[in-house]
Amino acid sequence: MGKITGFLEIGRKGPPRRAVEERIRDWKEVYLPFPEEEMRKQGARCMDCGIPFCHEGCPLGNIIPDWNDLVYRDHWRDAIERLHATNNFPEWTGRLCPAPCEGSCVLGINDDPVTIKQIELGIVEHAFEAGWVEPAPPAVRTGKKVAVVGSGPAGLAAAAQLNSAGHWVTVLERDDRVGGLLRYGIPEFKMEKRVLDRRLQILEKEGVLFRTGAHVGVNVPVADIRRDFDAIVLAGGACWPRDLPVPGRALRGIHFAMEYLTLQNRRCEGDPIPDDRFITARGKHVVIIGGGDTGADCLGTVHRQGARSVHQFELLPRPPDRRATDNPWPQWPNIFRVSSAHEEGGERVYSVATERFTGDADGDVRQLHGVRVEMVRAGGRLDFTPVAGSEFTLDADLVLLAMGFLGPERPGLLEELGVRFTERGTVWRDADWMTSVPGVFACGDMQRGQSLIVWAIAEGRSAARGVDTYLMGASDLPAPLP
Repeated sequence: MGKITGFLEIGRKGPPRRAVEERIRDWKEVYLPFPEEEMRKQGARCMDCGIPFCHEGCPLGNIIPDWNDLVYRDHWRDAIERLHATNNFPEWTGRLCPAPCEGSCVLGINDDPVTIKQIELGIVEHAFEAGWVEPAPPAVRTGKKVAVVGSGPAGLAAAAQLNSAGHWVTVLERDDRVGGLLRYGIPEFKMEKRVLDRRLQILEKEGVLFRTGAHVGVNVPVADIRRDFDAIVLAGGACWPRDLPVPGRALRGIHFAMEYLTLQNRRCEGDPIPDDRFITARGKHVVIIGGGDTGADCLGTVHRQGARSVHQFELLPRPPDRRATDNPWPQWPNIFRVSSAHEEGGERVYSVATERFTGDADGDVRQLHGVRVEMVRAGGRLDFTPVAGSEFTLDADLVLLAMGFLGPERPGLLEELGVRFTERGTVWRDADWMTSVPGVFACGDMQRGQSLIVWAIAEGRSAARGVDTYLMGASDLPAPLP
């Protein structure tokens, strides 16, 4: 694969990005197009490694060495066909996936891994520019109707696959626009919504129907969906946010991350949101509680809104710069990472816990009271112990809770269906992706819990095969996951 000596001669190189002082003044994407000649050089670094562990790292089973080699050899049409064979939406994963494939790259044992994610993105963008990504409606319809509840990456992947098998697919989305967290959770600077809309237009031309404002279990009766469709796919995500039950939580100015991000994304869409409903960081001391991707999304948004100061809290200790001895290849490298939002400013604070909030006479939050903590393991269980005398107080006019999600929301759809839940609080499903209710299937975060976009797409594809088999007795759809 690639050039025989490419990994010895060529170093890893990423795409160019816009200067910080420029990009924080708008909502356009941070990264600039990767020159194709440079991309071919990066593809040349892919080794003929015998056992491509990048396959193990990719939930979709992307045939990564093949399309790396095709890019190196300037065979772009073949590359997009190989990429689309396993991934319905590479233009989304190429922007948003953290690239577990790169963590498993064999070259990463003693060198920087291949820039798999950027090559993936380059392939699909080249294909769009060349006009190769066109609607491909099925030649024959089965007459079966499937409802997909939720229009995030899992639901859209399931819809695309089921439509390609000839079923009539209707995607039901409770919001006013299609896309789920891709639409209202992911900031524009990570993925401009034109990229989402471009693919949705193709799905519509292929025959997928979209119904927005359709909140099943609220304004759309569950009984109607059961009656009108031959199968149902639950892909509503894990939208129940983890809260922080400490004194002062009820003060104004403390918000869940998704509440905050959604409002800004709506403004970027052009929605007229009144100032008294909008949450802004302009001129404020901001604290973001949570050090993951959602926290970084809040961080980049805070910068663009003009915060006075920003602190991002993480309960865990700072990760090491290189793999620890208990984190060997090909596991996902738990190392210190700097996202584009972190490059733009703010202070990252590790090993801290919030004890309480205090506010002013009007009920607005003004200060956060925290303490340093030590991570300890007792009997195999992880715990955090406050460090005596390490208490501190920090000015905080806006606090954003980005501590993850507990699972799917139960009232309404799930309770009315009567589906079984796992011990983790997610929707239970069998080996064929069917829930405890016959004809009702589940995929993505709703059954897995909060996870990555690449897992969502993979599970949507797998669930589609289960649905197709249920409806037709057999299926020719691929099944990347058991």
